[in-house]
Order: sequence, then structure tokens, then C-alpha cells
Amino acid sequence: MRMRQLFSQTLRDVPAEAELPSHMLSLKAGLVRSLAAGIYSYLPLGHRVVNKIENIIREEIDAIGGQEITMPVVHPADIWKETQRWYEVGDEMARFKDRADRDMVLAMTHEEVIADLVRQEIQSYRQLPCLLYQIQTKFRDEPRARGGLIRMREFTMKDSYSLDADWEGLDEQYRAHYQAYFNIFNRCHLPVIVVQSDVGMMGGQMAHEYMYLNPIGEDTLVLCDACGYSANRQVALVKKAVPETEAPLPMEKVATPGTATIEDLAAFLGIATRQTAKAVFLMATLVHEGREEEKFVFAVVRGDMDLNETKLANAIGATALRPAHEAEIRAVGAEPGYASPIGLDLTDALVVVDDLLPECPN
Repeated sequence: MRMRQLFSQTLRDVPAEAELPSHMLSLKAGLVRSLAAGIYSYLPLGHRVVNKIENIIREEIDAIGGQEITMPVVHPADIWKETQRWYEVGDEMARFKDRADRDMVLAMTHEEVIADLVRQEIQSYRQLPCLLYQIQTKFRDEPRARGGLIRMREFTMKDSYSLDADWEGLDEQYRAHYQAYFNIFNRCHLPVIVVQSDVGMMGGQMAHEYMYLNPIGEDTLVLCDACGYSANRQVALVKKAVPETEAPLPMEKVATPGTATIEDLAAFLGIATRQTAKAVFLMATLVHEGREEEKFVFAVVRGDMDLNETKLANAIGATALRPAHEAEIRAVGAEPGYASPIGLDLTDALVVVDDLLPECPN
């Protein structure tokens, strides 16, 4: 086909909404066009690229015994309510009602559908192991779609589901996928590294992410060249330096006017930030007996450290966290910016304290 016959056209100027080089180039080359925030049309050349990537994925997953299926994009809410995730997933899941006033869902993942399908088709352990996968459209209502195709609301995902009779079979399937994904990225000439990651809404005992290091990434990784440890900061385990032993000083009240930050407080008292404690006030969304409820969380970490919200959410079983409003903080008797859990009535609150703080006597 000659260029003049091609449907898509190249652009001379970079569109105003494009910020990242990959986004600029995909628009200028006529690969994609934006319909709405995080929603794109693939033009002929872009569609060919997607097809080539999908075929590489198919070849590698077929090679480890995968069988391709296609599951619906629209789901009845009943199967999501059965697993409780209807109540646990927040605003990122698109919900609507059909003309019969039944609750429906736009697929953001397919665990519920595959479980319903498998319980109909798998009648005996003799049908195991089995590996099913699909390359299908997903929709997640991201609060901030960005970077063109990097963070989208509507996107194509390859998701696979291994069915095994025992843990050994699961481990074998996991190792097969682990290598298959490396093969896929290698064939696409993308040098990636693997890091431990949060299991997220999928659940499970462990998960890994394949990361391509670049200056525009949003994740922070913890890597050790000496031992090979690699993990996303959300789940990384670090060795905390235990403070030197010292005799506890008597408790006393000290006025600290105008100390809005930990740095201000440490300078005012003439101590290091590691000798202070930081209070973080949050509202956690918890699911109890199929109903969502919010609970006040009083989290305390050492002053020189930051609160890891992913670890906190996992520790208390929260489906979402948000900063507490000043009125919510004062409702438990605390003062924003100056509170301590000591002496407060926190009967209806969750108090979570970092395990390093008991080792800090003063």
C-alpha cells in the first residue's frame, strides 16, 4: 500500500496533551488517536503493531500449554457479589444497570468469570492441570490517565488462569509463566527486570512485576547489587537500624508552637528526626458482612520515615485509604499536626504503630 492510500496521517506538530516522548511519537506517526482521556483508537499502523505483539504473546503462552479463550467484557454483578469484590472494589470499576434494572459490570479483570466457567466445565481432577488465557479488552476508571498508552482506562490485557490439583502444580505453572514473560519481552527487545510486587486486588501469596527502567516511571524499586534482592517499594522489606540503648527519660509536656513539620519539631527540640514520631491520620474503607464502612486510622511511624500506604492497607485489610479531614481528626480528640495516640479515646479507631517505635526509648 502506498502512503497516500493509508488512512492515518502523520502530524507535524505535537498535540498539546502529549507530554511523554512515546506519546508524542505515537501520535505524530499516526499510530493512535485519542477519543477521551485514557481511551484511544488504534489506526492501521498501530493496529498492526498490536497484532504483532499479541501473536508473540500467543506463541509463548501456547508453548507452555495455554489454551486461548474469549470471555465477555460485560458481567452480571451477581458473580462479583458472590466473591464480595463488588463491595471491595472502589470507583475504578465501571458499574451500570441494564434495561431490566439488573446490576452489571464492565470487566476490569476476569477471575469471577473464569471461576464460573471452570466450575461448569471441570468435573474431575483428571482434567487438571489446565491453563486458559485470553487477550481481551479491560476497563478501569483510572483517576488520572496519563502518558498516552502507558496508563489507560480502556486497554488490552493478556490474562491467564492456571488450574492445578495441588500446590506443586501451581508452582510449576508459575515458573513456566515466569520464563514465558521473559521470552515475550526479549522478543520485543525490551530489557526488563523482575521485582517482587503487591498482589493487589487479585490476591494470592506472592507476585512479580516485570519492570522496564526509564526516567518517566511512577514506581520506586528497591534493588541490591550485592545479594540480588529486588522489590517494588510498596512491598520491599528493609532492615531497620535499631537505635542505641539509653535510659528512658521522664514523660513531660512540651509546648511546640509553629512546628508544622517533623523537621521544624526536631530543630525546635534540638534532636534528630529519628528521635521523633510522626502521626498520619487516614480513613480506611473496610468491608464487613458485605457492607462497606469507613474507620478512622491513627498510624504512627518514626519521624524520619514515611508511611507506606500499601503495606498499611494490607495489614488492616482496607480496600481504600484516604486522608482524614480535620473534622474527622478532631472527632477522636486529636489535633491535626500535633496529635499523639497517648491519652485519647480511640475506641472506634484503629491504631497502627510501626514495630520500630517500641525500640526507641526517647
